[in-house]
Amino acid sequence: MQVQRIGDVTMLRDKAEIPGLGVLPINAFVLHAEQPMLIDTGMPVNRPDFLAALSSVIDIGDLRWVWLSHPDRDHMGSLFDVLAGAPQARLVTTFAAVGYLGTEFEVPLPRVFLLNPGQSLDLGDRRLHAFRPPLFDSPMTVGFFDDKSGVCFSSDCFGGPMQTVDDAAVGDLGELDPQTVRSAQLLWVGVDSPWVRTVDPVKFAASFEQIRSFKPQQLFSSHLPPFANCLGPMLDFLAAAPSAPDFVGPDQAALEAILGMGPAITVPEQAGAPAPA
Repeated sequence: MQVQRIGDVTMLRDKAEIPGLGVLPINAFVLHAEQPMLIDTGMPVNRPDFLAALSSVIDIGDLRWVWLSHPDRDHMGSLFDVLAGAPQARLVTTFAAVGYLGTEFEVPLPRVFLLNPGQSLDLGDRRLHAFRPPLFDSPMTVGFFDDKSGVCFSSDCFGGPMQTVDDAAVGDLGELDPQTVRSAQLLWVGVDSPWVRTVDPVKFAASFEQIRSFKPQQLFSSHLPPFANCLGPMLDFLAAAPSAPDFVGPDQAALEAILGMGPAITVPEQAGAPAPA
């Protein structure tokens, strides 16, 4: 687990190595506001490491807010551990996300703070402006713009599998080749948001006008190294997203070959895919 402080934000940087795709960053964040906030809570498989990293950054009991961008497993792995250790913290999420979590967990409803896209949250020294990221794999996803630090938290949007562990750990995305990054992001579109290939381009373009209006100085995605001076490249990427290549994963024959249970075969590479990790 890599810990990186950038201004008011500390990143808790984990990763998942995915055969045939690369190394996918898995990020959570601590926002050091007057009322401190944790954004997402890592993967269940790495709960001890996540909680240790979080405790090295802030006394968990000092957290006042936990923002769950959406309740996928790689975002809510230590959620209930954190809520137990931070009795004053409230859970910021949506009505649908609470319902989704409630099918498996007992959600402490008096501690829930429901926030919809278009609304804002006051952390004492700043306001967080909630928005629906243009690309998402869950309709429950909500990101936000911090109007004090000028940073944007976009959840899964803008993510992409990096070619190597070292690439996934860079201090800023600008250290990597832009075309390689763009190919990885377009690959991730096919994996995570394949619906965008079917949408009306004009309506989709309208969905990221809010990000344009925010003019973020720094982008924090759940699945990407941090990115400063990001607005132009990110808007260019969104414009290209509807033309991302289809993603077709390995089939059973490929799995058996990977496991040594069948004849060796070549898994077809996706257009623009990074080399296997």
